[in-house]
Amino acid sequence: MRISFLIHNAYAIGGTITTTFNLARALADRHDVEIISALRNRERPSLALDPRVRLRPLVDLRHEKDDPRHLTPAKIFPSAEYRYQEYSALTDERIGRALASLDSDVVVGTRPGLNVHLALHAPARTVRVGQEHLTLDHHSPRLRKALRRAYPRLDAITPVTEADTAVYRRKMRLPGVRVQALPNSVPAPALAPADGRGRIVVAAGRLATMKRFDLLIEAFAAVAAAYPDWQLRIYGRGEERERLRALIDRLGLYNNVFLMGAVTPMEAEWVKGSIGAVTSDYEPFGMTIVEAMRCGLPVVSTDCAYGPGEIITDGEDGRLVPVGDRDALAGALLDLVGDDELRRRMGRTALENSRRYGPAPVVAQAEKLFEELLAARSEGRAPAGTGRALASSGFAARDTMLITASSVVRAARKARR
Repeated sequence: MRISFLIHNAYAIGGTITTTFNLARALADRHDVEIISALRNRERPSLALDPRVRLRPLVDLRHEKDDPRHLTPAKIFPSAEYRYQEYSALTDERIGRALASLDSDVVVGTRPGLNVHLALHAPARTVRVGQEHLTLDHHSPRLRKALRRAYPRLDAITPVTEADTAVYRRKMRLPGVRVQALPNSVPAPALAPADGRGRIVVAAGRLATMKRFDLLIEAFAAVAAAYPDWQLRIYGRGEERERLRALIDRLGLYNNVFLMGAVTPMEAEWVKGSIGAVTSDYEPFGMTIVEAMRCGLPVVSTDCAYGPGEIITDGEDGRLVPVGDRDALAGALLDLVGDDELRRRMGRTALENSRRYGPAPVVAQAEKLFEELLAARSEGRAPAGTGRALASSGFAARDTMLITASSVVRAARKARR
């Protein structure tokens, strides 16, 4: 098959970029694969891309950020999408032209705004697959309304978890569109897995409020008090760095907790540790959970929607604790820190259980889906698995009410000014 991925910015660092590169690399064993990057901001990608995968940027911000068309707001990319301010009339034009000229069998979008472009501009002969790396419930009502208009023109929607797939089937009217979970994949590390002897808890991710690294630092204070030879290393960059630095100093944890900055690839850092930690308020999937488990680490995670509970089997390959519960988090960490045999046994189980997220099983699911969609297209029938249509328009009506109420509030605030 000829397969194209459309991504926001392949030259940056992030979970969507990582999983797209992983899937593209695995598919390139048997297929012709390219990645189309809407934006470009540097000479080479920050992450390693398989040389068999072609990379085609559309708008080079190094030279075109002051183009008058790039200073004009986008009309196709939905204004309610998180990345809207980075899109423009220029991106509308370049993305539309690139999609219209595709000769691919399958084109895969990787965020809601780009999936809208696929729905409107990809050739009718091409199978159009909209990946969902976020979650439907965390989109605003305005964005969900835009997706309800565009998504029925796609062939398939692929959320990364079964939980979000169920939400799509329940809340979106998508006749003729196949909705099927397709998890992210993580290749086997090139390094030997962790042996459970390193006295280090490892966490990684964007230093953002929803990741709740503040909760992790506060919980780790109990670990440091009982086991002062243990460290917590947090990898990533973001707007919360200075606040987290101040919290570490205030708690006197400067000899135990370290903000390590962004590191890629992370596997060399995971294997230095013995426990992974994820403390998010929500996780659309949980790439860092899988990455840690693939390196032989049991993971202590908040049991947040949507991903952790599908990845971790509580008590076997990690621990799940209530969201926001510092004491439960500290207790779970202390259980693993204080029991070498338990920690190592869970690490071995984590390594084994995480194999289901390796490229081979995930790419097999993707290939089967793409082949079935292509067959349905060639035979002029709806893809299998599209019969579960929403029986009520109640969710759409509710979103319309929320949009109206929000508009009234904004108008009232503007009038008071």
